[in-house]
Amino acid sequence: MKPTLLTILLLTALSLTATAQEKRELQLTLEQVVRLAQEQSPSAIAARHTMEAAEWNYKFYKANYLPSVTLTSNPYYSRSINKVTQPDGTYNYLEQNSLSTDLKLSIQQNIALTGGTFSITSSAERLDLFKEGESNLTSYSTQPVYIGYSQSLFGLNSLKWDRRIQPVVYRQACKQYTETMELVAAQACNYFFALATAQANLDIATFNYASADTLYRFAQGRYNIGTITENEMLQLEVNKLNEEANRINAQFSVDDQMQTLRSYLGLQDDVYLRVLPEDSVAHFIVSVDEALMLAYERNPEPEYFKQRRLQSDRSLASAKANAGLKASIYLQFGLTQTGRDLRSAYRDPINSQAASLTLSLPILDWGRGRGQVKVARSNRELTNLQVEQSERDFEENVRQLVRQFNQQAAQMTIAAKTDLTAERRFEVARRLYLMGKSTILDLNSATSEKDAARRSHITALRNYWSLYYTLRSLTGYDFEKGKTIEWEYKK
Repeated sequence: MKPTLLTILLLTALSLTATAQEKRELQLTLEQVVRLAQEQSPSAIAARHTMEAAEWNYKFYKANYLPSVTLTSNPYYSRSINKVTQPDGTYNYLEQNSLSTDLKLSIQQNIALTGGTFSITSSAERLDLFKEGESNLTSYSTQPVYIGYSQSLFGLNSLKWDRRIQPVVYRQACKQYTETMELVAAQACNYFFALATAQANLDIATFNYASADTLYRFAQGRYNIGTITENEMLQLEVNKLNEEANRINAQFSVDDQMQTLRSYLGLQDDVYLRVLPEDSVAHFIVSVDEALMLAYERNPEPEYFKQRRLQSDRSLASAKANAGLKASIYLQFGLTQTGRDLRSAYRDPINSQAASLTLSLPILDWGRGRGQVKVARSNRELTNLQVEQSERDFEENVRQLVRQFNQQAAQMTIAAKTDLTAERRFEVARRLYLMGKSTILDLNSATSEKDAARRSHITALRNYWSLYYTLRSLTGYDFEKGKTIEWEYKK
């Protein structure tokens, strides 16, 4: 028996109903949405990975100033015919079969003050010569202790510059992580109120449709007895149809915004979200001077400004070092000995010294070195100008944000009162119309004002919380609780 079209439609409807019933509803406040976003949103997870990489980079930098211990070995086996010089000065080709094994332990320490490297080394090497029909020849060479020091005399001391720059980079990363987590909260706030607005529009459309349907049915009775005109009844019917279309569009918008919020929070698609915005907010005034002080202390931007200045100074120092005389020295002192066995190779070692000096002075470079210095100096001046302008813009952004936030609290109060008043006016207009004491135009006007006031109230809430979390990200401070914001990525 083939299924009929009606059967297919019924089965499809039952399937959709079952799917809708399977969805579990989750009601969330703004605080809960923010907490979920900071725990499991993709942006928060990426921020934690970025902070972890910054911490390991900082550990790598600090390790450059600690001693390093290295154990190396390079065994080498060779069997070949080589040209060997004879005692009378002639050459002869002889087969050589040898095995060289060695072991070296070295300790190195970078000197940040000078940029040089100090090292202590101890090594031993064994050489075995294999000859057919004869016993193997074995010899040892040892260096019980070897002290060396290498130093660039006029070059760039990268260790000194890293000590000035890398702590700034790490502080910037820590502050950047706190700022990012608060920006995640601000983004979650925007998604929260986008869904709240969509749900409010759906509630408005549902209520208006029910009201329009009731008024239309009531108008039909009044039209039949001749108390209203046909034009007024048709106007009510148009209102009903428009509200029905608005309800359908509002449902589509709710589905879109809900999916966006679910995706940002990392929730599954079978969760039906219902956000619960609070009408009341904390009222407090933020001082501009306090916000500026906190922003310079807690925001990553001032650290970035400092980093740019230091890097431009380093580039200039590097250009000067590369343009002039270059020199490096290497000094070493140690003990060495050889022997047929390992014990004799360590007995009565003799002194061993070495020293080298390398000089490089450009005689004719056609002004290339001097040009690099001028370019670096010009770039440093440009960087300083750009940083000064960025600092002024940074301060102005803080002032403007504080002013907007302080004003938004007052606007919130006005929006809440307007919403309540518009709701009461609509009820009065609806009651007067049912009593026949007002026109449909008055009712439509009251309905529009009611809907606009409700939307304006939600928009005011959205602006308030968005400004609040943006202010937190800029200053790293919770003004409502009066404490600094600290984020530890490992938690």
